[in-house]
Amino acid sequence: MDLKNLLNKEQYEAAIAVDGPVLVLAGAGSGKTRVLTYRIANMIENLNIYPSQILAITFTNKAAQEMKERVRELVGDEAENMWVSTFHSSCVRILRREIDKIGYNKNFTIYDSADQKTLINQCIKEVGINDKDITDKEIISKIGDQKDNLISAQEYKRTSEKNFRLNRIAEVYLLYQKKLKENNALDFDDLIFKTVELFKKHEDVLQFYQRKFKYIMIDEYQDTNKAQYELARLLAKQHKNLCVVGDDDQCIYGWRGADIRNILDFEKDYANAKVIKLEENYRSKGNILKAANGVIKNNPHEHFKMLRTRSEDGNKIRLYRSYSDMEEVEFVCNEIKKAVDSGEKKYKDFAILYRTNAQSRLFEDVFMKRHLPYRIIGGLKFYDRKEIKDIMAYLKLICNPLDNISLKRVINVPKRGIGGTTVDKIERFSNEIEECVYSCLLDIQTIPGLTARNVSAINKFVSIINSFMIRKEEIKVSTLIEELLGQTGYLEELKKSNDVQDITRIENLQELVSAAVDFENNSEDKSLASFLEKTALVADVDNYDVDSDSTVMMTVHSAKGLEFPVVFMVGMENGIFPGAASLTDFAEMEESRRLAYVGITRAKEQLYMTSAQTRRVFGRTVAYGESDFIAEVPKELKEYVNLNPQKPGNMNKFSNSNKSYGNNSFGGFSHTNKDIPPRNTSFKGFSTKYAESILEENTLPEKKEIKALSESEATAGRKVRHAKFGDGTIVAVSRKDGNVNLTIAFKNMGIKNLRLDLAPLQLI
Repeated sequence: MDLKNLLNKEQYEAAIAVDGPVLVLAGAGSGKTRVLTYRIANMIENLNIYPSQILAITFTNKAAQEMKERVRELVGDEAENMWVSTFHSSCVRILRREIDKIGYNKNFTIYDSADQKTLINQCIKEVGINDKDITDKEIISKIGDQKDNLISAQEYKRTSEKNFRLNRIAEVYLLYQKKLKENNALDFDDLIFKTVELFKKHEDVLQFYQRKFKYIMIDEYQDTNKAQYELARLLAKQHKNLCVVGDDDQCIYGWRGADIRNILDFEKDYANAKVIKLEENYRSKGNILKAANGVIKNNPHEHFKMLRTRSEDGNKIRLYRSYSDMEEVEFVCNEIKKAVDSGEKKYKDFAILYRTNAQSRLFEDVFMKRHLPYRIIGGLKFYDRKEIKDIMAYLKLICNPLDNISLKRVINVPKRGIGGTTVDKIERFSNEIEECVYSCLLDIQTIPGLTARNVSAINKFVSIINSFMIRKEEIKVSTLIEELLGQTGYLEELKKSNDVQDITRIENLQELVSAAVDFENNSEDKSLASFLEKTALVADVDNYDVDSDSTVMMTVHSAKGLEFPVVFMVGMENGIFPGAASLTDFAEMEESRRLAYVGITRAKEQLYMTSAQTRRVFGRTVAYGESDFIAEVPKELKEYVNLNPQKPGNMNKFSNSNKSYGNNSFGGFSHTNKDIPPRNTSFKGFSTKYAESILEENTLPEKKEIKALSESEATAGRKVRHAKFGDGTIVAVSRKDGNVNLTIAFKNMGIKNLRLDLAPLQLI
C-alpha cells in the first residue's frame, strides 16, 4: 500500500505515526476519516499489527460504521476483528463481560431518558422533594454532570452537606443509584462511569484490556468529557500508543460536559507527543473557508489552523436581512425552489441550520403549505414514540425481569384490568420483602388485598412474559416482536381504533419489525440483548439518509460531521446566534463562535447567512441587531442579496457589512494564549471580572459626543450609557402599550430590562 501517493504530506505523516502519543489537529473537511482509515490499514497491511489489538473510538454509530466499511475495502475481512465503535458501545461490550465483578448481572438494562425520568420522579417523591422547588430536569442534569466528572453519589453527598439544595439533590442521586442497581439497570452516563469504576477496582481487568488494545485511536477528541478522558488514559497507560484526532475550533458541546482542555493539554498529558496539523480542506470553496477563518481567528488559540483549499473561490457569502422572520422564511423557500425548478439543484442539496430546535416551526409551516419536501433531524426520534417505547419495554422486561420501570410501563398496556392501585399494592409488598416486582408476580396469591380478577389478569400477563423468556434465545428478535404484538393484544387494539394516528402507530410497529430484520441481517450477535443495546445507543443523526430528496432542517449542533452543497444559516442575530448569554459571558461567546465556524464549514458550494429586523419570540415581537459573526466575515467575501427590505424600516443601518455591533462587546475579541485558563478552571467564577479587563484592553477610546437616547435611535446593537449601570449594548427592543422596552447587556451590571421613557439613557 503506497500511502505517499494516496495522501497529502500531512495526512501521510499522520498515517505512519503509529508508536507513541500522536495529536492530529484536523481542520474542518481536511480528510480526517481518510487519515484514520489509512492509518489502520497501514498498521494491519504494512506493519503486521493484529486487528484485534486496535481500538478505534468515534462519536456516532454512523461514523463507526463508515470507518469500518472503508477499512474493510482496504484490508478485507480482517477488519471484523478490530473494535470500531462509540465510547458507549465499547463500554457496553466490556460491561457485558465484566460487570458482575462490581455487583450487577450481565443482562443489565440500559435506561433511556424517559426511563431515567420515571425513576428520578419516583426518587423525588420518596425523598420528599416538592418538584416545584427542584425540578426533575435540574436533578437529572446535576446527576449527569457528576457522572461525567466521575463523582459518585456518596462523594457528592459528602461535599454537598452544607448546601441545602445540593444536599437534597444528593439524596435523590443516592436513592436513584440504589434503585438502578435493584433494577439491574444503567443509565447512559453510567456506561462510561461504571467502566472506569470497574477498571479502578479491578487491576487485573484493566491490565487485560491494556494488553488487548495496544493501539488506541479516538476521533473528535475535543468533545470528550472527564470520564471519557479518564477511560482513554487508563487504557493507554501501559503502551501509550494513543492517537487522538480533533479540532479545538469545533468544540461545541461544553454545555453537555465536553472539556476543551483535553485536546489543548494533550502535549502536557503525554510527554513527547507528536503534533500534526491537517489544514487542507477538501470540502468547501475558497470563499467559504476564508469566511470561516475570518470568524474563528477572533477566538484564542494554542494551535491556530488556517484552512486552505486548491478549489476555486466560488461565490461570495450571500447575506439577507429581512424585515420579519416570516419574510426570512419566504426568502429561503424561494431560493431553494428557484434552484430546484431550474434543474441546478435537488432538494437534498440544501440544509437549513439554526441554533435552537424551536426555530424550525415557521420553516415547517411554510414548507408544508408549499408542498416542499423536508426532514427534521433532532425532532421526535423513532425510538421515542409511545408505541415503540411500549414494545421496547416488553423486550427489556423479557431480557431482564429485574427491570421494574419497564414492567410498570407495560403491565396494563394494553388494558388488562391491572390498575394503578393494584400495581401500588404489589410494589409496596415487593419493597417489604426486598424482591423485584416480577418475582412477586410469580407468586401473586401471597400478596394480600388483591381481587380474584386482579390475580387472574396478572397470571395471564406473567404467562405471556414467561413464555417469551423461555424462547428468547430460540427465536429471532423480529419473530419475537411479531408474536408479542399478537399475544398481548397490542396490535389488535390499534386495528380496532378509528383514530388516524393509530394507523401511523401500526406503520411504526411494522418499521420496528423491519429494524429487527435489518439487525439480524447485519449483526454477528443476533440476541435480544444485542438488539436492545443497538437501539439504546442509536443517535438521531445515525438515521440521516443522504439519498432522500428532501431539504434537511437541523440545529448546527446536529449538523456537525455532515456537509451540504448549499447551507442557510438562519436567525443570525445577536440574542439568537450568538444567544443572549454569549453577549455577557466570555466563555459562552467563544463556544458560540466555534458553533458558527462549524455551521459555515458545513457548506460546500454556497453559504447564505440570513437575519430579520423583527421576529416573534415567546409570543412578543422583538428586534435584534445583525450577528457579530456576520460582521467578522471579511467585507470582500460577502454580499447582500437585498439592499431594501419589503416593508418600511431603515435597512442601511442593519446591512452595512463593515459594521460590528459587537466590536466593543465579546464579539470582537482577539486574544493571546495567556488568556486561556488552565484545566478545571471555572469560567463562571471569574467571567465578569475577566470580561471587564478584556473590555478595557480592547475598547477603543470613545470620542463621540454624548447625547440623550431618542426613540428612533433605540435599536439593537446601539451602545448606551446609564447613569447608574454604566455602559452597555442594546440587545433587544420591544413595544407594548405605547412604551418602548429595552433589553440591555451592561458591561458591569449584567442584563437589565428598562423602559426608554423612564431610564436615564444616553447615546455613546
